Amino acid sequence: MRSKVPDRRTPPGPRALPGYTLLQFARRRLPFMVESAKKYGDVVFFKVGNERIYLFNHPDLIRDVLVTNQKNFIKSRALVRAKRVLGEGLLTSEGEFHLRQRRLAQPAFHRDRIAAYGRSMVEYADRARSRLTEGGALDVHDEMMKLTLAIVAKTLFSADVENEAAEIGEALTTTFDAFNIGILPFSELLEKLPLPYIKRFEAARARLDETIYRIIDERRATGEDKGDLLSMLLLAQDTEGDGGGMTNTQIRDEAMTIFLAGHETTANALSWTWYLLSQHPDIEARFHREVDAVGDRQPRPDDLANLPYTRMILAESMRLYPPAWAVGRRAINDFEAGGYRIPARSMVLMSQYITHRDPRFHPEPERFDPERWQPEVAATRPRFSYFPFGGGTRICIGEQFAWMEGILILVTIAQKWKLRYLGSSPPGIEPMITLRPAGSLNMRIEKR
Repeated sequence: MRSKVPDRRTPPGPRALPGYTLLQFARRRLPFMVESAKKYGDVVFFKVGNERIYLFNHPDLIRDVLVTNQKNFIKSRALVRAKRVLGEGLLTSEGEFHLRQRRLAQPAFHRDRIAAYGRSMVEYADRARSRLTEGGALDVHDEMMKLTLAIVAKTLFSADVENEAAEIGEALTTTFDAFNIGILPFSELLEKLPLPYIKRFEAARARLDETIYRIIDERRATGEDKGDLLSMLLLAQDTEGDGGGMTNTQIRDEAMTIFLAGHETTANALSWTWYLLSQHPDIEARFHREVDAVGDRQPRPDDLANLPYTRMILAESMRLYPPAWAVGRRAINDFEAGGYRIPARSMVLMSQYITHRDPRFHPEPERFDPERWQPEVAATRPRFSYFPFGGGTRICIGEQFAWMEGILILVTIAQKWKLRYLGSSPPGIEPMITLRPAGSLNMRIEKR
């Protein structure tokens, strides 16, 4: 990466009064970014307080940041602030420490081990579908949150948290609410004040820690190697580094990161998928035909090869409603992008939501069309026109886990039920750390 780049003109972007831009970014972050991208193009510049922000809206520029020149970037302010909850976990750590932690956690996400997790995924999905009653109604987002929370706790930590799911979900929502304020330039000052949201955040973080540390303490007490992620973290030795293992705090940080991120994102993807299927009966009917080919038995991980359309549906759902809707990086040195000089210390934002809906790469971008993911069609698009799991060396470690979980849950529930959206208008979106439905996502349960 070149440290000296010739000066170029400033990229286009909104040139409002600083206070107005700050207000827009705080209150309507995603619409502000979408509107800016449409109006100003592939490189957009604006300031939020003293922060210089560049919004990149082309796959080639995104690839340069996440892959080609990734060593010139560190995590964004948003993820630095997320350390208040996640500590130095895989999502927030940097440099050699991050590489070491990833090496230690990677075996838990090996293909064969993920296949073994599939049995628990189906077991918990079967429990969930057994609780449904014909003609009843449910908040499908709340249900998917509870289900994926139970799955990640069981598969990766051999823990049963179904009875705590409601409390954990409430604590998670509270931390996410605080996160929205925490990424703003003045948030460090607010945190020193006895504000109600600070107290709620601290109580929520303590509630999450209570569960994580209890799981760690119980495992340490038994010393049992259950072959799950937690055992791997407790027993791991960094043979490529200093030969040491993880401290209790490091294990907590990794466990918290995977415990939270590993269920929140999948729950959102599934929630949006159920909504989209309910709005497209032809696609739903084809999905049901593929599901029925599995037969009356529970699906298995080896069925995934015979469920290509289900995977295409999930891929298209994550195109329209990517669980991680934006990613940020801070530049270490000056660099050049799109003909512009980007100064060191600038923040670069890249939005999956924006790029996934760019008509240059996804014709009729608002249309739900799983056929976009026929292999020969998908191969014609630039690599980073679709990046729901990020990219480069920091690509989501749980990507294959998420694909298997999402597909198996969809098939298991759809063997017996279909869901009908009860709203009179499309659900709103809530761009927190992840892209949640705004409010409840109420659906009626119908027997197939």
